[in-house]
Amino acid sequence: MTQTASVLRTFLDGRVRAASIRSDDAARLWADLADGVGGKLMRPRLAVAAYLGLGGRDDAVIAPVAAAIEVLHTAMLVHDDLLDHDEVRRGRPNVAGATRARLEGRGVAERVVGDQVLAAGLLAGDLAIASAFSLVVSAPAEREALLRVVGLLAEGIETTVVGELLDVTAALSSPRDVDALAVAELKTAAYSGSLPLVVGAILAGAAEARIAQLAAVGSALGVAFQLTDDELGVFGDPAVTGKSVVSDLREGKRTELLRRAYAMADEAGCAVLDAHVGRADLDEPGAAAVRAVMVSSGALDTVRELTRTTGLQARGLALAGVPGPLGDYLVGVVDDLVGRGH
Repeated sequence: MTQTASVLRTFLDGRVRAASIRSDDAARLWADLADGVGGKLMRPRLAVAAYLGLGGRDDAVIAPVAAAIEVLHTAMLVHDDLLDHDEVRRGRPNVAGATRARLEGRGVAERVVGDQVLAAGLLAGDLAIASAFSLVVSAPAEREALLRVVGLLAEGIETTVVGELLDVTAALSSPRDVDALAVAELKTAAYSGSLPLVVGAILAGAAEARIAQLAAVGSALGVAFQLTDDELGVFGDPAVTGKSVVSDLREGKRTELLRRAYAMADEAGCAVLDAHVGRADLDEPGAAAVRAVMVSSGALDTVRELTRTTGLQARGLALAGVPGPLGDYLVGVVDDLVGRGH
């Protein structure tokens, strides 16, 4: 992971320097994008763990690919934040937020600022996607394996876009009618869970049966991660998560938690949800009223049990079909992700 982090930083610093030769604006966009890369590096860690746990031995092979997976994740975050109108990520301005802060200090008209913020988010995400492929092909791995990884990255992007599209168009439907678990599988589990593990296994030369096992572990892990993330978006501690506990409710985000709340609440509870969820001006007292319905209806406990069950499924798959050290590591990852914020 030290080498992966080094590859990541060297690549991003190099892109900022190269962009500065062309344009100050391009350099700023790259710098804003680079500032958003990092965190716990969960996805690169999964790729590295799978590679090493299945017999891979050359750090130079896995490090650029693991770095690519993190850059791809950054691209997804940049575009997702743009769609959600979020301008803060991990407690600090994201690409859109940094762009807005620079322009608002210059007295630029609000409409023009909005156009520039939109452009920055779109273009930065595009740069990150292209960079992920650039990093993959720089790895000194066998050509056949690299071609397969490139194909998987492209497939992962397509799957995530479908999930993102379903997430966006879900706003046109009642929260009762949205299959939030299917969205989680497509939008999150594919590239956050399955993709890193499968890529690491391929580069390690693992058998197809082993690759399929890891894909199943990653899928269950990814769904449990998304369920936990959605819960923390309403009941988490912003000081710990760096995420608002009101923005998802203001957006009316169609989560499994919200679907269950509508399904399980009585008429009065549903009236509270109708009155507050999806309001752009929702304040903390209104959000607290929504949380109270989610708790009293039993929706929160039900989703927590679903998260626990999905996590147990991931644990069982990891213990049953994955070599000891890697299986144990994945069990620890599942426990950490499902236990976040609790």
